[in-house]
Amino acid sequence: IMVLTDPEFESSVLISTDEGASFQKYRLSFFVLSLLFHPTEEDWALAYSHDQKLYSSVDFGRKWQLIHELTGFFLIPAFLCVLVADVQYVTCRAQMCTEANRNYPFHGYVDISSLVVQDDYIFIQVPTSGRATYYVSYKRDSFIQIKLPKYSLPKDLHIVSTDEKQVFAAVQEWNQNDTYNLYLSDTRGIYFTLAMENVKTTRGIGGNQMLDLYEVSGIKGMLIANKRQDNQVKTYITYNKGRDWRLLQAPAADLDGNDIHCILPFCSLHLQLQMSENPYLSGTISTKSSAPGIIVATGNIGAELSYNNVGMFISSDAGNSWRPIFEEEHNVWFLDKGGALVAVKQPSVPTRHLWVSFDEGRQWTQHSFSSVPLFVDGVLVEAGAENQIMTFFGHFSHRSEWQLIKIDYKSIFSRKCTEEDYQTWHLHNQGEPCVMGQKQIYMKRRPGNYCMLGRDYSRILSAESCICRAHDFECDYGYERRGDGNCRPAFWFNPSTLSRSCSQGQNYLNSTGYRKVVLNNCTKGVKEMYTARKQQCPNRPPKGLLLTTKDGKLTANLGNNVTFLVHLDEGDSLRTNIQLDFGDGTAVSYSNLSWTEEGIKHIYKSAGIFRVTALAENTLGYDSTTLFLHVTCPVEHVQLLAPFVVIRNKEVNITAVVLPSHSRTVTYFWWLGNNTEPVITLDGSISHTFTSEGMHTITVQVAAANSILQDTKTIAVREFFKSLLLSFSPNLDEFNPDIHEWRQDVGRVIKKALLQEAGVPGENPQEQLLVAVFPGVPTAAELFLLPHKNQSEAKKKSEEELERASDIIVSALNQNLVEFELKPGVRVIVYNTQLTLAPLVDSSPRHSSSAMLMLLSVVFLGLAVFLIYKFKSPSITAQFAGSSPSRGCSRAFQSFLCRHVHQSLLKCRRKKRLLNGLICGFCAAALIC
Repeated sequence: IMVLTDPEFESSVLISTDEGASFQKYRLSFFVLSLLFHPTEEDWALAYSHDQKLYSSVDFGRKWQLIHELTGFFLIPAFLCVLVADVQYVTCRAQMCTEANRNYPFHGYVDISSLVVQDDYIFIQVPTSGRATYYVSYKRDSFIQIKLPKYSLPKDLHIVSTDEKQVFAAVQEWNQNDTYNLYLSDTRGIYFTLAMENVKTTRGIGGNQMLDLYEVSGIKGMLIANKRQDNQVKTYITYNKGRDWRLLQAPAADLDGNDIHCILPFCSLHLQLQMSENPYLSGTISTKSSAPGIIVATGNIGAELSYNNVGMFISSDAGNSWRPIFEEEHNVWFLDKGGALVAVKQPSVPTRHLWVSFDEGRQWTQHSFSSVPLFVDGVLVEAGAENQIMTFFGHFSHRSEWQLIKIDYKSIFSRKCTEEDYQTWHLHNQGEPCVMGQKQIYMKRRPGNYCMLGRDYSRILSAESCICRAHDFECDYGYERRGDGNCRPAFWFNPSTLSRSCSQGQNYLNSTGYRKVVLNNCTKGVKEMYTARKQQCPNRPPKGLLLTTKDGKLTANLGNNVTFLVHLDEGDSLRTNIQLDFGDGTAVSYSNLSWTEEGIKHIYKSAGIFRVTALAENTLGYDSTTLFLHVTCPVEHVQLLAPFVVIRNKEVNITAVVLPSHSRTVTYFWWLGNNTEPVITLDGSISHTFTSEGMHTITVQVAAANSILQDTKTIAVREFFKSLLLSFSPNLDEFNPDIHEWRQDVGRVIKKALLQEAGVPGENPQEQLLVAVFPGVPTAAELFLLPHKNQSEAKKKSEEELERASDIIVSALNQNLVEFELKPGVRVIVYNTQLTLAPLVDSSPRHSSSAMLMLLSVVFLGLAVFLIYKFKSPSITAQFAGSSPSRGCSRAFQSFLCRHVHQSLLKCRRKKRLLNGLICGFCAAALIC
């Protein structure tokens, strides 16, 4: 015995091995939320904690071992199946669940709510490419994809039962809302065929969809279902697992003996098939395996199922004929292995009486069990052949406490039954004695004999196999029953595909379009005609070559293993050569297809889009297919490169630099100005023209793999502007980390220093100045002087104001008046690096003579530097290098030259003149020499 302590006080387990005479306490390091014991190993247990951790014990809870943090789990013989926190399916042996011992049957994630472990089957749903894909494991073997008809396209799938060596599945297809189709599988649960369309569903108290399908206990292959047909719901019954269905024949007379005129197919009996959500009530239909052939149900007679004017009906011959027993709804239970029936009114009506029948519902005797009417909430019928106790529980009123009433019905029986008290009963279907391929004879107690059934009483007297006939076979997977009753291939099914997976010299089972109903025991007859025939695998050229990835995706992360799967519809798998070119310069070859069953793995070392090609070839021909795989890696950094100031109505280039660099696997989303929708490109550059003045924001978002990064810049758009190149004292470079935030802060400080020292005129001078610090060292910047927003119309006046402001700033810079304190003791001086004042930049096509003079002066300066280094004059070099001659220039001289080259290149970029471009190129070459 294991007892858990209250977790509000302590976390311990009390264990007794002497039937509770003594207990020993074992403290736990976790709080138990639920316990699950192994079905065969009695000392094995799993404990699920409040913090979503799974523990295992093999000594009945004395010691516990942490297995994993997870979401849900199932324990099955020998194995532990686990759904871990990120919803992957994992299997491992108990006490050996280390990472090395774990098996991951599915590459991707699974649907956490779809796991079903039932009898010999395990079911799981794996979302693939937007569709639900279902897998089954039979007897704990490998998972295989469930094969439904190709275009069923299920929205939902429920496992109805697995208890007769096959799977009943209810599938809601793409065009259904409140109905499901019923499918039956082969023994392994892989290939499903349609048994009934449009089975009705009923919504339960908790909102669950309940399928109107009932499996009759005691008689294998017998089902009752409610089908929606032509906007009506009718009840159908089958005796061969859905191979054939028919309507229920209504009773011939009512309770008063009056004839009922109900002619098939226009009128029939319809039954309510809801199972009770209260386990102590019988529900609307009830059968018992120890009483085969007896069916008690709530229903109505008419053209369709109705929930008005209902009554209670009973069949003693497995649904062939029916009799009414009550005009009101009752709960009915089986007593004494079905030898007697007890009925009580529905709990909505209080009652003092119960009714008992010993002749299969033909006559009922009333008994009083309470002096006060009781609302019966449930009845517990004790199990066991020697136990004749019923326990009623309910309440006298809605405010009263529960009442428990025990009824010993043993005194009803006068003696134990003898052989003379029994009679034989032949199971049949409308007179047909062969049901599920055999003739079955049962023993029943003669109606009206008040004797108790014995402990060793057996209901089946004999079962004799029948000769196989057509109704013992259903359509095989991929086949549909036509109007003439024959099974023909569906339009989407190619019967030759059954021989795809075999090789020359081997054999395969060639389907005839039929398969015997599972558990059908017929022999001989048409069995050989309908049974799949063993044939030799044909030799054929490769056809239908299919190349996919194991996870079904066309993307992969850089550096990860990619597993390719090769499938061939037709061809000799053992004599077909497979070649796979990964598209990155590497390829592999296999002598036959069987070597590729586990998949072909490959790791890509660079990002990009790769053309993966598979080739299947044998002596009779070849087939090929191509897959385009996107190999991506996350974006780590993005930087938006754009000019700080641009001219209105002039095209400007904007570039996004991505690290690490990607090839064709990055998508760029450009948000320009006030656009509500982005411009999407696969290139990292874009051209744009701003049509209005002002401050415009540009944002680029870069998407690669599962990551998205962005960068934003603000651009000033003006009709014209003026600019100056700035340099700084060398001590600034020592503190330059070359990051965007530092450049922004330094630019703000420079702007503040210029405004303080230079005294720029104007109403709002801080809006006229824009300082942009360039990346890299030596540190350099560009100062932009912008016209007022409201002065763009008066262009000449604004140009004059910009010239005056420029003169003031240049004068202050030349006198070393502009400086700022970077940190205590470190003062930085701002210089003007231009030989002449930068010209006014606008949208007019006129040529700037001052720019030409400046560039020519730079050319002569470059030639002079070239001559200095050519003849290595120590005296001249020393003037630049310092107090002593040197082979190289001083840092200050290098900075001086670089600034002039930078300025020249900027002029060339803005003016876009051929002559200036040639001069700039010559100038740069000279300085480099």
